[in-house]
Amino acid sequence: MNSIASVATSPKLHPKPDAIAGFVRVGQLGADGVPTLWIDAADIPSVMTTLKTDYALLHDLFVIDERLRQHREGQPASDFTVVYHLMSFRLNADVRLKVALVGDNPSVPSICSIWPSANWYEREAWDMFGVVFAGHPNLRRILLPPTWQGHALRKEHPARATEMEPYSIDQDRLDYEQEALRFIPEEWGMQRRNDDTEFMFLNLGPNHPSVHGVFRIALQLDGEVVVDAVPDIGYHHRGAEKMAERQSWHSFIPYTDRIDYLGGVMNNLAYVQAVEQMAGITVPPRAQMIRVMLAELFRISSHLVFYGTFAQDVGQMSPVFYMFADRERLFGIIEAITGGRMHPAWFRIGGVAQDLPRGWDTLVRDFIDSMPKRLHDWDRMAMRNSILKRRTQGIGRCTLDEAIDWGITGPSLRACGLDWDLRKKRPYSGYEQFEFDVPTATGGDCYDRAVVRVEEIWQSLKIIRQCVDNMPEGPYKSDHSLAVPPVKDRTMQDIDTLINHFLSVSWGPVMPAGEGCFPIEATKGQNAYHVISDGGTMSYRTRIRTPSFPHLQTIPLLSRGLMVPDLIAIIASIDFVMADVDR
Repeated sequence: MNSIASVATSPKLHPKPDAIAGFVRVGQLGADGVPTLWIDAADIPSVMTTLKTDYALLHDLFVIDERLRQHREGQPASDFTVVYHLMSFRLNADVRLKVALVGDNPSVPSICSIWPSANWYEREAWDMFGVVFAGHPNLRRILLPPTWQGHALRKEHPARATEMEPYSIDQDRLDYEQEALRFIPEEWGMQRRNDDTEFMFLNLGPNHPSVHGVFRIALQLDGEVVVDAVPDIGYHHRGAEKMAERQSWHSFIPYTDRIDYLGGVMNNLAYVQAVEQMAGITVPPRAQMIRVMLAELFRISSHLVFYGTFAQDVGQMSPVFYMFADRERLFGIIEAITGGRMHPAWFRIGGVAQDLPRGWDTLVRDFIDSMPKRLHDWDRMAMRNSILKRRTQGIGRCTLDEAIDWGITGPSLRACGLDWDLRKKRPYSGYEQFEFDVPTATGGDCYDRAVVRVEEIWQSLKIIRQCVDNMPEGPYKSDHSLAVPPVKDRTMQDIDTLINHFLSVSWGPVMPAGEGCFPIEATKGQNAYHVISDGGTMSYRTRIRTPSFPHLQTIPLLSRGLMVPDLIAIIASIDFVMADVDR
């Protein structure tokens, strides 16, 4: 491995698609180098159909409330802007489309018929902003309760509970709320009976152990055969994107830890790199490698949870105890380095919170030296187990085209045969200096999704060993004026430096106006933060694109026609976290 070079945050410029040039009203270039093209709402279906040939993945779809934004130079007048982020695997390029909408009742055509993954994204956009997607098959609340009034991410909605009246509920309102929870199959797109059968309906969750969180699936059953399985999310929604609008750029970092709560600092990485990209901050080589090492330790930690619970969900009890024991060993190392375990919130804008402590390399090396034997033992115990294989091989199959249509990324996409990993295709934080392989499979079933994740543990160990062997010397954070917290060398001798330090920490840095997205290869797929600064100390809009959100949409696709026990194996193989879904 070569010594790591300092990697600037200047973005890679993505090509502008010529096929839709006639539809473009205005062009724009963000801090991420992705061309942003403004088009008319009426042209959305034609433009999306044309672009899908090359830009096969609908990476994200979200809305911006523009009504209070000051710095919109060169952009069309807009009250609400719908943003479509498309990604091309073939070109290794992105394009961002924006539609300007005016008025309190904005509307734009649905693209569910082009990308089925748009279904939930459009429901979320209506739920949070009130944008109507004409032609959507079932435009109703998805994250907020069905009785909610208003749209929570609009700027007029309070960002703090102290800005609202104290909550109270009388008996009439309680009865109304209870009645709204009544299950009516037709509202879920289900039939009560057909010519041959009267169907049975079953709630799986929201507190069933196999759904891995507060998550509900409404099942339509013909005996034990799954006719339909409709996911119901939102029970874990905490308004993380709203919180970002009332926290400084720096103080929002701990909130990111709680998104994929098994991913730890991996959540910090996407966020701080998005901010650094916008601010033009170059992260020192040592800080980059420390970030990579911690991120890969958390990748192993997350995959150990998956590995153990995957085996447990299909009936094997022993593996989860062994794997959680090694996860505890790993947390001991993370705690020794960061002071925290699951949620260390340790990355900072410009670097990391502290330098590595004395003896860190011994702890890490002991762990990576002991893990190979453990992995071999678990392979014999779990992955070669004939019962586990029969429960998972050929179950929940997904073709590559289906995976892309439904927005699947990460290990589940690679299990369908596509060699796509952002650490290789778009290296960040110095990943281009590391030697590692990208595991793939071809079956796209429950077993292959597990195979890929298990192999990724081996590759993470390989990356971490290179970090230990090649950790560069130098500073652990940038000396850029917008890096937080600022350097403290003279804070006790120089009043100007002390004041600057106090303001930078308490109010936060003032980020230049602009916007950009930074996607990373997180534990469960592609995680991205699209941040917008209006030239202040807080984000104007922070969009959190998580992999678990589109992945859960595939449950009906993967489970129809199978048995209820097969559904449990499918849920286990998806490897989701409900906080990553609901945010």
